Amino acid sequence: MRRLGIALLTFVLAAVLPAAPASAATRLSGTLPDGATWIADVPDGWNGTLVLFSHGFRPGPDNPAANAPDPATAQALLDRGYALAGSSYAHAGWALDTAVADQLSTLAAVEDRIGPAREVVALGQSMGGLVSALLAERAAGRVDGVLTTCGLVGGGINLNNYQLDGEHALAELLLPGQDVQLTGFTTPAQAAATVAALAEAVRRAQETPAGRARIALAASLMNTPIWAAGPQPPTDHAARQQAQYTWLLQTLPFVIPSRVSIVSVAGGDSGWNTGVDYARLMHRSARLPQVAALYREAGLDLHADLGTLTRAADIAPDSAAVAWMRRTSTPTGRLRVPELTLHTIADQLAPVEYQRDYALRVAGAGESALLRQAYVQRVGHCAFTPAEYLAGVFAVQHRIRTGAWSDAARPERLQDVASAIGDAAFVRYSPPPFVNAR
Repeated sequence: MRRLGIALLTFVLAAVLPAAPASAATRLSGTLPDGATWIADVPDGWNGTLVLFSHGFRPGPDNPAANAPDPATAQALLDRGYALAGSSYAHAGWALDTAVADQLSTLAAVEDRIGPAREVVALGQSMGGLVSALLAERAAGRVDGVLTTCGLVGGGINLNNYQLDGEHALAELLLPGQDVQLTGFTTPAQAAATVAALAEAVRRAQETPAGRARIALAASLMNTPIWAAGPQPPTDHAARQQAQYTWLLQTLPFVIPSRVSIVSVAGGDSGWNTGVDYARLMHRSARLPQVAALYREAGLDLHADLGTLTRAADIAPDSAAVAWMRRTSTPTGRLRVPELTLHTIADQLAPVEYQRDYALRVAGAGESALLRQAYVQRVGHCAFTPAEYLAGVFAVQHRIRTGAWSDAARPERLQDVASAIGDAAFVRYSPPPFVNAR
């Protein structure tokens, strides 16, 4: 116990003590056989720890290598002696077919140049958070611990299906009788047409109580946050619905066009809703009280609308695409190294509900002892401060070096450590259920 306490104190002091002045670093780079490029920055006085960064989804065509979430976090890590490395992956878009291998090949290429790292911490962001979660399962012996941030840890199938559930509700309830394409996008023009139709329908619906109630239903099925601005989450139903409306208009133009890349690389669309009972989904949702209240105020029948959605659920799965996504883009939960996940509580692109689903998957694999999850009270996707990233890295290192989490990943400890560096907002939080798992 004394050894664990001393180890934790070491990491707290690393955060509290000022970093060295901006450190000189050597930039290395290269190209992997599949065309992925990689970069690494190695500071003078390298401390022996290498942070292997996995970046998020990029629509393309530009696809540069990246080795940190942002320049400020990169500099904070370099100033504390960490080396940074990361690849571009072999292509832009949904790169899960090569990303894990590209990251491990990058690690090999960098260590060939600088020598073996004492420890490797894999840091992933957004889609790269899914990559890092897969590294936690597949890279034991190469990676020692994982920090997954704003990660799509529910996996690619759940990603496609939760978005489809929300879009299905928007199309059926706001554009009844119209033929709106929701899956199988193969061209940007197809996706753009769907975005235009749904966004305009949402704008018109927001003008009436009935429309606002139906937006709240669709947004809740899509796990859209109920907090979009301000220092604290709103508590009244109208303000929460306004937040969902705001987020929908921002997210639809991103998530629908992104499906073109996913369909292309998977060879088909892995989203489906045949057999889905939307009343059952909604009754499992933590947003049911809000949606029910708005429906009552609008004089609408929620049960009838949910029945409409269930009867119209006729999109069948593409079995080959589903198999591809299960093979390349779906965590099993069978962790082989310790992993800490960080998530904001209002994330419009990677719903915080994913974290609950992921924890259940890890528990089902019998690996809960390796997983810890932490939350930041803030709005936005991957909206972390350098201090929060560093606190997460320190906690993972503590687990690697001592073999126990002790209290290193508790929100109070993370907040203490991060606050000694800069702005931080770690809170104790339990995410609501993820209701869209098939």
